[in-house]
Amino acid sequence: MYFPKILAVPGIVISLALLMQPCAAPAQSQSSGADADSVAIKKVCADFSENFSRHDAHGVAMTFAEDADFTNMRGNHSHGRADIEKWFESLFRGNLKDSLRTDTVKSIRYFTPDLAAVDAETVITGTKAADGSEIPPRKGLMIVMMTKQNGRWFIGTFHEAEYPAPRGGQ
Repeated sequence: MYFPKILAVPGIVISLALLMQPCAAPAQSQSSGADADSVAIKKVCADFSENFSRHDAHGVAMTFAEDADFTNMRGNHSHGRADIEKWFESLFRGNLKDSLRTDTVKSIRYFTPDLAAVDAETVITGTKAADGSEIPPRKGLMIVMMTKQNGRWFIGTFHEAEYPAPRGGQ
């Protein structure tokens, strides 16, 4: 049997043999870590929705990282927790003063142990038009990059997209 010269070096043979061993134990610990992270991420999304529905701008802002970016359905952008809080304060005094929000996490994708993308379906009811009439429920997608800082998950970037209104007969 022919072995290339590189495999004749004992250290390389041992290293290659170790690399081919199954990694069941680390995979299990990563899985339980990912499960705990998924629970924590879903909790941040729920906290965001609950604070939104209570019209608590400070509570909403505290779900964001200090240097976070928020872009709403209309493309308005806020940067940083303080700016995000001010934005929500104005919304809760205005057309969202009677609104309720529900976000349902549909997927979480981890890019690193401290960075995850989250998609959640959103329903907002109670939004008021300029004339004070109630707008039909708004449905959309919340697209969030979550970042883990000092063992705690925060929203790092937040974008939302409103689904188009259904057309007649559909």
